[in-house]
Amino acid sequence: MKNIVHAATKETIKVIMKDIGDDFFAILVDGSHDVSCKEQMALFLQFMNECGLSPHMIRGKCYDGASNMRGAFNGLETLIMKEVESAHFIHWFAHQLQLALVFVVKNHSDINDFFELISRLLNMIGSSYKRDIQSGIGLNQEVSIKRPGDTRLGSHYGSLVNIKRIYSSICEVLEDIIRYNHKAKARRLLKLLRTFDFIFCLHLMVDILGVTNATLQKKDQNIVNVMHQVRSSKDRLKQIRNEGWEALLNNFSLFCEKSYIKILSMEDPYYDGLSRRKDSNELNNRFNETNTTLLVLMASLCPSKSFQAFNLEALLKMTKFYPNEFPEHDLGTLRANLQKYIVDVHGDEMFNNLKGIGNITKMMVETNKHTIYPMVYLLLKLALILPVATSTVERAFAAMKLINNDLHNKMGDQFMNDCLVSYIEKDVLNGISNDAIKDYFQNMSSRREQL
Repeated sequence: MKNIVHAATKETIKVIMKDIGDDFFAILVDGSHDVSCKEQMALFLQFMNECGLSPHMIRGKCYDGASNMRGAFNGLETLIMKEVESAHFIHWFAHQLQLALVFVVKNHSDINDFFELISRLLNMIGSSYKRDIQSGIGLNQEVSIKRPGDTRLGSHYGSLVNIKRIYSSICEVLEDIIRYNHKAKARRLLKLLRTFDFIFCLHLMVDILGVTNATLQKKDQNIVNVMHQVRSSKDRLKQIRNEGWEALLNNFSLFCEKSYIKILSMEDPYYDGLSRRKDSNELNNRFNETNTTLLVLMASLCPSKSFQAFNLEALLKMTKFYPNEFPEHDLGTLRANLQKYIVDVHGDEMFNNLKGIGNITKMMVETNKHTIYPMVYLLLKLALILPVATSTVERAFAAMKLINNDLHNKMGDQFMNDCLVSYIEKDVLNGISNDAIKDYFQNMSSRREQL
């Protein structure tokens, strides 16, 4: 059976290879651990090296925005960038910016302890007889403190806001659990909830995550607006760090007085071991100037509203990110190409009412304009392969859930790879004839009988 699956996989890869040919491609990378904690990596690279595809044709990379490649795969992004300077990294926009920030701040031990305490609190409250706690505000109003998930749909911010809002009610529930169930865990949890450190971290994280809560969450966002959101969020976080201390301290002090929590003196020395100032650096690595600028420039190709976003100078600037495809001596030709192209498509009714870059690329092929304006068509292709679209990246990374189960943990790496390729690329596999798979299987080794 393994050989038949392997034969099907090889034929599937052959079809994909034929489709790609010598063209450019992007890679999407995600890491996961199986049930035995062995690190697994999904590399959506169209089987780069062993299939004969040249890594020098990579023009886009995407990694899971909530984590980085570690362990055996550490440094993959840097390694590829050293080999191919034009393989630009694009953040996975399917993730909220909030989740990238949460992942960063969890590297700080106190904040990591804070989120673990939140998880323990939600487990305790969720298993109690009061899953929805009455807030006492309004008529018959209830507030649910749901568990924050480290996924795009989870909201750490919403959970923390609700905990802050009904803090006194949560403490009462824990007191009831202690009184009637005599739970030592509830007693320890209540003691931690009434500490200076917990209240301070709660206020701090509500302020910080409030900046990024809804950022990058809407579907089908305009890429220019997306990058403006990222920039404004980074600026707001810097503003909070530099100027927001007094406001945070005032709100925090009022909350402590209301909740009868002792306020420590800010003048007292505080020792926290080695300091880590990773927030800005990590966010800048995920949303650096190169990929931010590239995506904003790419928006100039959008055909919506009669090519309203078209900007000749921006597109010429975009070519600087691809020096191998657009050498200096070809820029004059490209300028002339772009000038003729925009006049042509404005006067062609078939190009009216187009919505996205994919639509105009398809229309150029249908009208044979891709042969008339080859350099413009190349710009469109380079823009299309960047893994920006939420749905594209989500479908790719969703395949990682197939690894995390007991059955796959018992498979060999090659057999698991063959099964995953056959399953993920089932649309391609369905188009392959049984005879082709049988022929490959038959030629794998000498057999007594033909299938």
